[in-house]
Amino acid sequence: MKFVLTGDSDCPIARIALAQGESVRTESGSMVYSRGVEITGGLNTKKKGLGGVLSAIGRSITSGESMFVTTATGTQSNGELAIAPPIPGKIMELHVDAAHQYRLNTGAFLACDESVDFTMVNQGITKALFGNTGGLFVMELQGEGSVLASAFGDVLALDVVPGEPLTVDNEHVVAWDAGLDYHIEVASGIFGFTTGEGLVNTFTGSGRVYIQTRNLANLAQAMHPYLPTTSS
Repeated sequence: MKFVLTGDSDCPIARIALAQGESVRTESGSMVYSRGVEITGGLNTKKKGLGGVLSAIGRSITSGESMFVTTATGTQSNGELAIAPPIPGKIMELHVDAAHQYRLNTGAFLACDESVDFTMVNQGITKALFGNTGGLFVMELQGEGSVLASAFGDVLALDVVPGEPLTVDNEHVVAWDAGLDYHIEVASGIFGFTTGEGLVNTFTGSGRVYIQTRNLANLAQAMHPYLPTTSS
């Protein structure tokens, strides 16, 4: 994927160059503008028929990802597609190959090469109910190519090494190496309950975790007192 990030560094757009016949897949609704590009939509699934419809609906309900995915294909030698996430923050590129596979949290997916496969991986009912950040499924990336992911605020890469678990607030997790083990739990002890730390992911093994510096849930909570209410 050939792209450049332009605009304000805190609120960039990704301008993707597409040669004739070259395609990328993007999150539905992310397009800012296009030229020399054909845009087509489809269900967020590889299954056909009723099974595909149900699969796409299930992904949308359980993971927060769109029911639809958009495919953009260049119709001329210098096609261009500009995309942006719905919230302010950084856009980062992940390179996927046999040695580098990732999982994305809810809403982090923005675009990928057609050569990248994505599937929804079941977290298990306990993680889903307590996690509140990936639903029943998280997105697993395989194949080979580039993926664009978005974050609220800046992105920091944290390395996990054997014997040194890394604990991250659920709402700050963007992506992580698929080979890492992780579990979701309530922050333990008085510390968790008195400071509102709430739910956390603990990662173990060897790999990297990408986190966002801002928390959308906290922003929504902070804005709530200032929102108009319906008077009776």
